[in-house]
Amino acid sequence: MLARVIGAGVAGLCAAYALARKGVEVEIVERESAPGLGCSRFAGGMIAPWCELESAEPLVATLGEEALDFWSRELGIATIAGSLVVAPARERAELADFARRTRNFDSLDAKDIAALEPDLAGRFDAALFFPQEAHLDPRAALIALTGRLAQLPNVTLHFQQDADTLATIPDWIIDCRGFAARDALAGLRGVKGEMLILRSDEISLARPVRMLHPRRPVYVVPRGAGLFMIGATMIENEERARVTARSVVELVNSAFAVHPAFAEAEIVETGSDLRPAFANNLPRLLKRGHTLYINGLYRHGFLLAPALARRAAEVVVNDAYFPEVMDADSDQRAAAGCERDDVANAAGRTGV
Repeated sequence: MLARVIGAGVAGLCAAYALARKGVEVEIVERESAPGLGCSRFAGGMIAPWCELESAEPLVATLGEEALDFWSRELGIATIAGSLVVAPARERAELADFARRTRNFDSLDAKDIAALEPDLAGRFDAALFFPQEAHLDPRAALIALTGRLAQLPNVTLHFQQDADTLATIPDWIIDCRGFAARDALAGLRGVKGEMLILRSDEISLARPVRMLHPRRPVYVVPRGAGLFMIGATMIENEERARVTARSVVELVNSAFAVHPAFAEAEIVETGSDLRPAFANNLPRLLKRGHTLYINGLYRHGFLLAPALARRAAEVVVNDAYFPEVMDADSDQRAAAGCERDDVANAAGRTGV
């Protein structure tokens, strides 16, 4: 059996890996010159299923738990150092609300924060710590995963090439083009995300730090060698490449609120791209004949790709059916062991 995977972002590479591990012959086809040059390049790389419950459906956390094992244990790429969630003293209500919506965390006081992240000593008097969560460098992770694939005898990689130019006829096409597949997928939209990479030798963090704020939330993800990825923006437009001055100012101001040293940090890079999303912001596997679309991962690409890839491989090899991602009806997801969206949201709002 030959499967052609179109797109070498995180979804495509994970799908190729899952298929190859099941003995399927795999072709990966990518128009760009290297893997991960689309929206995967600008991801935060936080493998944080329980933090994401603050704004995502329970299904995201359920699927996302699989990513922890995949990235940290199976591939050895991610670092399990936990996630730290803080808020300015005047925004303690934001922290309490975050705690009501999420799970698997420890509550910390100022002394605990200082012990966990010494450079944040004296800056926050309360925090939530999610010790089982992880993070990775998305660019390094995709290079490493591509290297693993290149070593497999049943995988062929084609870069700077269109699928239509290949002579082989696949048994399956796995479409992982993200927002570029909008011509084939009704209702797919792009949600713009913007980020900065800063360099500072004055601060050291061992794990991602999320600062809550009603207007200017931010996450800071350490990348090593004094580099930090700063992100937060989710803009409902489909303008792909432009980073606005307002966004840069807001991201720097928010990073400054985490630690003043970021005000003097060097801006190494700015970037933006479109995250593909459906109306409910949940991922989908869409089967049309012998074409299988993996799409709608929204801002959870690295968190959801391993689970979607494993299910896609089961669909191809064993004709499996997964209602939680293959049926849009929330009752079908409930039957698959996931709470209905409206019930889950109500529980999160009330702290049940």
